[in-house]
Amino acid sequence: MTSSDDFFQGFFDWAATTPPDILIQQESMLRASECFANPSSVHKAGIQAKSLLQEARERCAKSLGVSPNNLIFTSGGTESNHWPFLSLLQRPKTKFSDKSQGTIIISAIEHPAIREMAESMKNLGYNIISIKPERNGIVNAEKLLEKVNENTLLVCLMAVNNETGAIQPIYKVADELIKMCAGKKKPKFHVDAVQAIGKIPLLLNYEGIDTVAISAHKLRGPKGMGLLYLAKRQEPFLRGGGQEIGLRAGTENVAGAISMAACLEKYALTPINRTDSSIPNQKAFNKYKEQIESTFQFIEQISNIKGCKLIPEVRKDLEPAENVKLFSPWIVQASFENIPGEVMVRALSERGFSISTGSACSTKKLSRPVLESMDIKKAQASTAVRFSFGAESAKDDIQSLIQALNQIREIFKV
Repeated sequence: MTSSDDFFQGFFDWAATTPPDILIQQESMLRASECFANPSSVHKAGIQAKSLLQEARERCAKSLGVSPNNLIFTSGGTESNHWPFLSLLQRPKTKFSDKSQGTIIISAIEHPAIREMAESMKNLGYNIISIKPERNGIVNAEKLLEKVNENTLLVCLMAVNNETGAIQPIYKVADELIKMCAGKKKPKFHVDAVQAIGKIPLLLNYEGIDTVAISAHKLRGPKGMGLLYLAKRQEPFLRGGGQEIGLRAGTENVAGAISMAACLEKYALTPINRTDSSIPNQKAFNKYKEQIESTFQFIEQISNIKGCKLIPEVRKDLEPAENVKLFSPWIVQASFENIPGEVMVRALSERGFSISTGSACSTKKLSRPVLESMDIKKAQASTAVRFSFGAESAKDDIQSLIQALNQIREIFKV
């Protein structure tokens, strides 16, 4: 097995986390160490630290094509995903016609950070509606929207599914929510963009999208660092020292903020605004186009392995333009008949390759909620694994992965 860089060799689990950009992390830690004071302190050293934090926020905003006033730093994707739920707890109690605290609509393919938080809200008296996707893993916007009524407080739909790579119709949902709610209060619309930022072009400031969750470690930044995009101010749940313009209490992680800013500058593909589809980071966009081609080749090769089926199967039959429109090129899920997913993960690990069976946050659970919601049979779901790539995934390394999969197939006599 060969690769241009041993640091990335055999690693095909980029959707779980990404290898840190060591140079960025070192430089960020050094800058933060030089301005180590608490950003809330009013002395000179504190003011310097606060200035560094604000610089990081402005750099993040520029890369994402939004105003720095719309970004708050968080501890990661989970906290950012919890924000719109927790904000509801600050509302005065209201008696709705369904005798609940109100309705929250989520897709059945959401990350556990959304699914399990919704379940907690159910215990607090909220009505939770879960919308199943189509067989291709994509939620039908019309089916979701027909559940929206005057009791709906929150709608959650992720941008890119973390297991199948299916791109969800977030812009259509945003547009239709605005039309449906003309002249009356619109439910908040939250987008989990953890698997989208740095992977596909994305418009955060699209009208109708109220909150967006972002995680640094999904784009080679530090773990424990995230961003929340807020189109408009909402009531905070975490209160205390008034940090992050009074929206998120707790001493800020200056080193993490600097690192995240640098990673967004280097890896983000986000168009500048709704009317401008240009890509501010041409180098990153070129990597994106290269990965599209590489993924098509990978899909073709694994589809020729006996007993292998893509999930969803339709992906291998789509024309290239349609494939890119509907699926992220960085994630591919497939099942291998008669080889349990956990067995495949271990067999590849012994050969120097890292993959997963799905969300790293759900590896201790036997169920596969995303696949179940797609009506994938249990036998196939139990043999499903996820391959996820990064800009540094070398073509010869991918070929070595294909060879290893064929070797394992032969061992199990599929």
